[in-house]
Amino acid sequence: MTFEAVLFDCDGVLVDSEAITCGALRDMLDENGWRLSLAECMAHFVGHTVRSRAHLIEVNTGKPLTDAFMDEFYRRRNERLENEITAIDGIHDAVRHLHERCEGRIAVASGADRFKVEMMLQRVGLAQFFEGRIFSGHEMPRSKPHPDVYLAAAAHLQMDPARCLVVEDTPVGIAAGVAAGSTVWAYAPPLALTEALTQAGAQRLFAHMNDLRI
Repeated sequence: MTFEAVLFDCDGVLVDSEAITCGALRDMLDENGWRLSLAECMAHFVGHTVRSRAHLIEVNTGKPLTDAFMDEFYRRRNERLENEITAIDGIHDAVRHLHERCEGRIAVASGADRFKVEMMLQRVGLAQFFEGRIFSGHEMPRSKPHPDVYLAAAAHLQMDPARCLVVEDTPVGIAAGVAAGSTVWAYAPPLALTEALTQAGAQRLFAHMNDLRI
């Protein structure tokens, strides 16, 4: 199939941010009585917003998830990301290729908040490829696994979602792309849980960004 546009997830696809973000969250959960390893924290939260997992947090900490908790989490998360964020290996060449191949019809459709996405892309030198084409699930009626953010990105590009390739790395995000009616390819570096990605609806798995060619 010939794709006319490419819609990227951000965390774990464009930037290597998931362990950094979950590290900040893990520390805060530990301080509030829920002790997790980083791997356990990532298993619970990667692909989800923290607020969407409020019940899980409240059951395991015995405390309500408050605005004050979220504000402190965002502060710690942003500080760590600003100091530690890196791009996924090979993503600059892949994005440059797809930007040219699709005549600029590429976008970011992330479940994260806009500040985080824009800050990370700026830090790693990818922002110029997506200027004016960044979409946040926080600004949609529903975030992933619902398709809203991908539908919004496709509509902005004036593209039928069926003509769009979605690039994801989590089952939650894959489900969103499939629900939008797009073809989904999953970035699955070594040690990724590839069976879960396939079961969620990814039509192709790739382990290196130099394989992201259309």
